Amino acid sequence: MRRVRYDSPGGPLFLEETPVPEPGPGELLVRCEAIGVTLPVVRKVTEAAEPIPLGGEIAGQVVAVGAEVTHFRGGDRVTGLCFGHGYADYALLHEAMASPVPDTATATDAVALVRSGLVALGALEAARPERGEAALVTAAASGVGHLAVQLARVRGAGRVVGAVSDPAKADFVRSLGVDGVVGYGEDSWGEPFDYALDAVGGDLLTPALAALAPGGRLVAYSSGGGTIQAYDLLVGAKSVIGFQMARIARGRPELYERWRGELWQLFEEGVVRPAVHGEFALEEAAGAHAAIEARANRGKVVLHP
Repeated sequence: MRRVRYDSPGGPLFLEETPVPEPGPGELLVRCEAIGVTLPVVRKVTEAAEPIPLGGEIAGQVVAVGAEVTHFRGGDRVTGLCFGHGYADYALLHEAMASPVPDTATATDAVALVRSGLVALGALEAARPERGEAALVTAAASGVGHLAVQLARVRGAGRVVGAVSDPAKADFVRSLGVDGVVGYGEDSWGEPFDYALDAVGGDLLTPALAALAPGGRLVAYSSGGGTIQAYDLLVGAKSVIGFQMARIARGRPELYERWRGELWQLFEEGVVRPAVHGEFALEEAAGAHAAIEARANRGKVVLHP
């Protein structure tokens, strides 16, 4: 089978031929039909001290199962987060991370919706939203952000504004039903917000915090780092909440499953619409990474073996 790898930090991505892996206990062997490209994986390629397996969201058909697998069998369509080599024709997926794909959805729908939607829904839950509140979502055109603005509305936000890095993304974000779009460099982001979901971090933390009303909540779920001054929290009685999806997946499996069910229900009802920016062949993985690095994507970037 074919698999994408690289040999040194920041090094070029290339295809290699390797044997199809055998599923171990609790694992599914999946023939990949769609692979979601994520910013954390793209960052690790350039920042990690040693090369890492290129993992992420995968969706496809189960072709074999390992011992101790109880809920899936060959022929099932599944999606889930692969921690090993996921940029491949075949990948191993642990049963605990797998969920069925309904007949009404494609593999591309699955990788665009489930993992990014779980992060968006989890960050939203962390904000403890109340009906009628005003919501700000940064990176609103991203794979997670474009779902977050839709979910904020589903959860009763009275006003939803998306923040973007490039004005060229504004029309896409408006098509998602937001009330407004702002650019990162604008002097003012309008009326204050009750909560903000931030996927950017870094220098954007300060303006995102400043955009909150007194008592506002900023949920930080970016791997981009950043620093906040304690005084900026104290003066407005504001709070910052960190959110990490892996903690929910490992420690709250029942909540993880409930969120997955909610996402599929919203998809079936047509309330939440996952968008795909670019679909790349497996050998074009470098181009998919470049789209993420350039912040050019409007929705999810997907590889297709």
